[in-house]
Formats: sequence, structure tokens, C-alpha cells
Amino acid sequence: MKLTLKYYGPAILWALFVLILCAIPINIKEGSGIFFVGFDKLVHCIMFFVLSVLYCAGSIRKWNTRNIRIEIAMKNTIVLLSYGALIELLQSKVFTWRSGDFNDLLADLIGTCMGIFAVQVTGAALNSVK
Repeated sequence: MKLTLKYYGPAILWALFVLILCAIPINIKEGSGIFFVGFDKLVHCIMFFVLSVLYCAGSIRKWNTRNIRIEIAMKNTIVLLSYGALIELLQSKVFTWRSGDFNDLLADLIGTCMGIFAVQVTGAALNSVK
């Protein structure tokens, strides 16, 4: 457990922050957003982008490398997609004042893939610098 916190501590804290934000009741009409329609999807995408970058950073520190391998990227994608599915399930069954939505899960997946892509591009750029 101590090693997990050593490498993945920031990602775990951000995941708890995401869970708390997704559990807070909000009073908006269905089909509208806080600022614009689809704002909720944008927020999901951004939150999972940050979570993905932090989780990949933990993987990079754990494996002591400058970039993540494809199998680690796939594992990270599966873990984060499962976390997004858990949040949507909790929103539909436990946090009854919120609604679980497949489109939110899709936004979570897009944010996760964007984060992993950003880490891959950054790692490739750092590895090409001499």
C-alpha cells in the first residue's frame, strides 16, 4: 500500500476529487448545461484527462522509464474506464439526485485516451532530445 501511494498518490487524490464532484447534487434542467449544452461532458473529459496524466505519471515513476509501454497504456485505459463506469453506476443507483449517462462514460474514455496520448507524445519528445 505504501508503494502504491508513493507512485500513484496524486492520481488517487484526484480520483477522490472526481468522485466527490460527481456525487454533488446540481440543480439544472435535463438537456441543458450550466454554461452551455454539453458542459457536463466537457467537464468529464477534462477530469479524466487530468486523471489519466497523473495515473500515467505514476506508472512512469513506478517502472522508472521516460515513457509508458503500450501494454501499460492499455492497462491504464482499462483501469480508468472501469473507474468511469463505476462513477456512472454510482450516479444511477446510489447518488439518485444525479443521472448515470453513457455519454458521460464516453467523455471519460475520450479524456483518458487524450491523456495517454499526451503522455506518449511528451515522452517521445523528451526521448528525442539529446
